Amino acid sequence: PDMYPGNCWAFKGSQGYLVVRLSMKIYPTAFTLEHIPKTLSPTGNITSAPRNFSVYGLDDEYQEEGKLLGQYVYDQGGEPLQMFPVMEKSENVFQIVELRIFSNWGHAEYTCLYRFRVHGKPA
Repeated sequence: PDMYPGNCWAFKGSQGYLVVRLSMKIYPTAFTLEHIPKTLSPTGNITSAPRNFSVYGLDDEYQEEGKLLGQYVYDQGGEPLQMFPVMEKSENVFQIVELRIFSNWGHAEYTCLYRFRVHGKPA
C-alpha cells in the first residue's frame, strides 16, 4: 500500500519468482517494476533491487514453463517506477503471469520487490 523503506516483499538471496493471477484474461502489453529510490534508502543505496528478470505468461498455475514475454533489466540508477514493454509478441491471452528474478544489484542476503504490475488489453 505504500513505498516506505522495508515495506516490500523480500526473499532470501538474489533469485526468486512470483506468480500472479489476474482478475481476467488479457493480452499483455507491458510490465511495471517499482522499487524505492536511493534517496529514500536508509543506506543510500538500493543493492536489494531486482536487476535481471523475465516475465512469462502461464495457462495455469501448475505449468512448469510458460510463454516468455520478455527479458529485462531494472536500472537502479533510473526512475523508481520503470515500465517494460512485452518483447515477445503473442496472440495468446493470459490470466496468470510469472515474474522470475535472476539477480539483484549486489545485496548478498535478500532482494526486495516493492511493486509489480501487469498491463494489457482485456481478452
